[in-house]
Amino acid sequence: MNISIKSALTGIALTAFAFSAQAADIVVGGKNFTEQQLLSAITQQVLEAKGHKVDNRSGMGSAAVRQAMENKQIDVYWEYTGTSLITYNKIEEKLDPEATYEKVKELDAEKGIVWLNPSEANNTYGFAMRADDATEKGIATISDLAKSINDGSGLTFASNAEFYARSDGLKPLEEAYGFEFGRANVKRMDTGLVYQALNDGQVDVGLVFATDGRIPAFNFTMLQDDQGYFPSYALVPVIRDEVLEANPDIGEVLNEVSAKLNDEVMAQLNASVDVEKVSIENAAAKFLKDNGLI
Repeated sequence: MNISIKSALTGIALTAFAFSAQAADIVVGGKNFTEQQLLSAITQQVLEAKGHKVDNRSGMGSAAVRQAMENKQIDVYWEYTGTSLITYNKIEEKLDPEATYEKVKELDAEKGIVWLNPSEANNTYGFAMRADDATEKGIATISDLAKSINDGSGLTFASNAEFYARSDGLKPLEEAYGFEFGRANVKRMDTGLVYQALNDGQVDVGLVFATDGRIPAFNFTMLQDDQGYFPSYALVPVIRDEVLEANPDIGEVLNEVSAKLNDEVMAQLNASVDVEKVSIENAAAKFLKDNGLI
């Protein structure tokens, strides 16, 4: 009985999804965090302003949104080059940002997915310091940080447990840059707590994500990854090839949006929602109006 009820409910949900998709000419997908919800809202609003009827299906997990696109349940969403390269296509080779984009564009074309123009927003890992502290210590790059630590500064570092332990995480980064924080100077904690610990002065350096809104909100400085250690996670609109062929204007519109995005812009958008508590819809509309896109 329970199985029958579950099957019936699943069938109803799928039918509703299919009906909704049929009612709109474009179905926009998105993942389940602020940045992705903003991009889904931006995409919906700009396409509706151009006369399209849009069904916004943001709020999916990463694997789910990719599967939905491959299954033709959604038409367009914003993806990260590194996610497609490493997670979806299982490529372990270390590539520079341009090569990463070209590789995923080539591999995903075989699945009917078109990568449009990449933005300058790159939501990769990064090291951050309080801006005043970084200026006072003369640290602008990770190489500067390495020199400071090798000179005996004893700077402390906050990291989530994943980056601390992963095979391409902290230890190989230290080897690449030729320094070591030292076990006693590394504080492991949840990602969200890293920002607060850094802001409160409990640590000197923190592991962050480049487009997180708390970076500008807390006046942090991102240290330049001058040896290009971190993978590229460039933010790019992706669309099903048959949808783009039928609606070439969508590619043009989303390329215009992509050209307006960089780390600073994306971080400010994220901060407006996460810190200033502006609604997703209002933040998206303000971005589009401020940039003359609607």
